[in-house]
Amino acid sequence: MSAASPAGGPRNGARQPGPRCIAIVGPFQSGKTTLLESILERCGALSRAGSVKTGNSVGDAAPEARSHQMSTDPNVASVTFLGERFHFIDCPGSVEFLHEMRHVLPVVDAAVVVCEADDRKAPALELVLRELEEADIPRFLFLNKIDSATRRVRETLPILQRASRTPLLLRQIPIWQKGIAIGFIDLALERAFIYREHAPSEIVPLAAEETGREKEARFSMLEKLADYDDALMEELLGDMEPPQDRIFDDLARELQERHVVPVLIGSAERGNGVTRLLKALRHEAPGLDVTRGRTGVVAEGVPLAQVMKTWHSNHGGKLSLARMLRGRLAEGDVVTSSSGVETRIAGVIELKGAEQSRHPAVEEGDVAAFARLESVATGDSIALGKLRAPMVSTIAPPEAVHALAVAARDRKDDVKLTSSLARLADEDTALSIEQLPELGELRLAGQGEMHLRVTLERLAGRHGVTVESKPPQIGYRETIRGKGGARGRHRKQSGGHGQYGDVVLEVAALPRGEGIRFVDRIVGGAVPRQYIASVEAGMRDYCRNGPLGFPLVDLEVTLTDGSYHSVDSSDMAFRQAARIAMAEAVPQAKSVLLEPILAVEVVIPSEAMSRASAIVSGRRGQILGYDSRPGWRGWDQINALMPEAEMAGLIVELRSATSGVGSFTARFDHLAELAGKPADAVVSAHALAQAR
Repeated sequence: MSAASPAGGPRNGARQPGPRCIAIVGPFQSGKTTLLESILERCGALSRAGSVKTGNSVGDAAPEARSHQMSTDPNVASVTFLGERFHFIDCPGSVEFLHEMRHVLPVVDAAVVVCEADDRKAPALELVLRELEEADIPRFLFLNKIDSATRRVRETLPILQRASRTPLLLRQIPIWQKGIAIGFIDLALERAFIYREHAPSEIVPLAAEETGREKEARFSMLEKLADYDDALMEELLGDMEPPQDRIFDDLARELQERHVVPVLIGSAERGNGVTRLLKALRHEAPGLDVTRGRTGVVAEGVPLAQVMKTWHSNHGGKLSLARMLRGRLAEGDVVTSSSGVETRIAGVIELKGAEQSRHPAVEEGDVAAFARLESVATGDSIALGKLRAPMVSTIAPPEAVHALAVAARDRKDDVKLTSSLARLADEDTALSIEQLPELGELRLAGQGEMHLRVTLERLAGRHGVTVESKPPQIGYRETIRGKGGARGRHRKQSGGHGQYGDVVLEVAALPRGEGIRFVDRIVGGAVPRQYIASVEAGMRDYCRNGPLGFPLVDLEVTLTDGSYHSVDSSDMAFRQAARIAMAEAVPQAKSVLLEPILAVEVVIPSEAMSRASAIVSGRRGQILGYDSRPGWRGWDQINALMPEAEMAGLIVELRSATSGVGSFTARFDHLAELAGKPADAVVSAHALAQAR
């Protein structure tokens, strides 16, 4: 039976055929990796679920993930449940690694959002749900840690609803005993279940005292479903009990059409609620046909796969994790990427966390890693043959919010450092690497302090390169306030032809942002035409390092006079003469230090506005205005001008004040004068650094 379209949904309990791919997402420490462990155990893929705390989980197998007890990469594992194949991809929840989810979402059929009854994590939940909403992914909410919940579900649901623009649909309510959830009532099945530790729940008769609560919650669920089903609405208005098939049809259809987000409850650590979650995925999650429709991939055509993650290993080479969107690919097949690179598949590997098993081929709908697709990047699609694959999705990397200047501790590792960072950036699309010759530094930028810490740990552990890191240098400049002038004469006689160049230069300030302008006012051939360019080159040589030690900007230099020698004059002599004249003229014009000012937009939950404003002001920020964040209910933004020198650690402070969700974007705006003691401190520090 073919998969139903989003418009129609499966009817009469029909299920989607073929392997399903499900993303497990949610805020940091919500229990995503633990849920994956429970799913693997419930489906017989593990004899016993591992634990993040003890470091023996299938997911988070990387040393950095184990060390910090947090997911830093997507983790993949596959199971068979009631005869159907599922590929689960556990995505990191930390805001600093949330970008890892973005390349996974285009190819998944649905997502399970793991959350808990903690209003402090609601903003982080909103970040995750917003990603899913923008990617148009059908999603379930799994309310985790129900065994330790301190508030009722009916009190929790409004908090969760504030994080979701799509209505939440409560599918289960807990059975309480002495304030502890010991089971649940499934509102669609109208059955009661008692939890059993690491085992399927036991069906029990619905207690008489639970009947009223169950009927009220069930009617509320049906009312929401009826918003998108006129026949169901008529039955409810006529006090008719709708057929159970209709209810399950509506649950599946309205999930697939993204009208509702079903909410299920449980405890991943105890394995509670896992079987019902799997059954909901089996019966209601859409299949590959729906996913292809969402991404614009047609069912017929050459085999096509989408790469969602890249890894490099020292011994196994490069692995490209992908999902087959169409057809079948095998070891040895020649493929061409959406970027036009032709290559050959060296191997097909199924992953279960860090475990690898080799297979001859990967079938339609399945997830596997392809070996040694050296020039294929995360986000590329690949197609069988020599024709360029169509682009399935385009995802721009997030803007960096934290940066470090890095250098190899051992100079012999300089070349290795550059190549190793390039491989890490190939794995992690949110890393950016920039070589800044003017400042003499290699700059590594990313999504936060932990993101870069993990990167440096990978650099040392996997590539054997230890680095020294420090805050990046600031791109200070200097200019002049007034005017000055001087004659520069370079004369040298040392046997044979000597050297002779003589120029008169005048310097004057230009408006901010005008750069450096050279004006030639020579008349009568005082400086021959062939040497004018050398004079300008010498002037620009000097401007690379002004009297305060920084590049000069925003000045006009005029060549007014000079002299030459018919034998001894040369390009080199006039270039040197210009440098001499500049060294005398510029100090006369009163040098002043300039610091770069950035236009910064800070976004935060509304309740953190006062804290964020104080942070910006405390960093010499000039607040230009406040506004609501467009399209984000309960979020605000601050627009400000801030010195680049004050940006170091801003993201750390913002996130500390906003439960980890505050962020900002920044761009260069202008250069501003810096005077007094702050300027003296910058100049002194720069001189000391240059002297070392």
